[in-house]
Amino acid sequence: MSEDKTEFERPFDLLPAIDLQAGSVVRLRRGDFDVATAYSRDPVAVAEAFVRSGARWLHVVDLDGARDPRARQVERIRAIVTGVGESARVEVAGGLRDADSVSAMLDAGAARVVVGTAALHDPDLVRRLVARHGPDRVAVAIDVREGRALGHGWVPGTAGLPVEDAVSSLADAGVATFEVTAIERDGTMAGPDLALLGRVVAMSGAAVIASAGIATTSDLRAVRALGCTGAIVGRALYEGRFTVEEALRSLEA
Repeated sequence: MSEDKTEFERPFDLLPAIDLQAGSVVRLRRGDFDVATAYSRDPVAVAEAFVRSGARWLHVVDLDGARDPRARQVERIRAIVTGVGESARVEVAGGLRDADSVSAMLDAGAARVVVGTAALHDPDLVRRLVARHGPDRVAVAIDVREGRALGHGWVPGTAGLPVEDAVSSLADAGVATFEVTAIERDGTMAGPDLALLGRVVAMSGAAVIASAGIATTSDLRAVRALGCTGAIVGRALYEGRFTVEEALRSLEA
């Protein structure tokens, strides 16, 4: 009998997103800091509510730290980690561009960090991070516009790298988890880019977590069917398209 897992046997994680800007929970649209919707001024309460609903991972993005490392929200992230305790794991993204910033987030209690811009520019840095912290604690963001992986906060005009080249070089550096975002769908609830996600799943051999565009529980099932091992969901949860409980029930069906 084949030992390959079917779609419904693969582990799949739902990661509610908590994007932090000046201490508030917000969602951007296509990464535009000027198009932010605020949802709460109490990120710890938001995190605890997601975990009470059944979430076992949280995806926390430090938007201030992404723009200015001096504004990194370490204490707020530490408070979220403390708030959820052992009930859930927290991964942290946003402006982690050197070994010290990665260590600071892990020391604050993050179970995993997500490196973006620095990974694209310096795969050797990622190789060192994986060697030091282990492949389970270092993921890489592959943020894509028009077939190219971008860093630098997705600023228009950024050249980026072809997706295939970025994934290949980073997989060679030891990356075991990629988080893939179709930039034009971020914060839009327009549906995930299944073609992009399928390409990365097929080319990488690594775990692929889907991000951007998810609006329904059917979207979650669709990305799982491609072979993704998780999905980051933000606006759909905050605007009531579905709840964490509904998502988890759908994935169990």
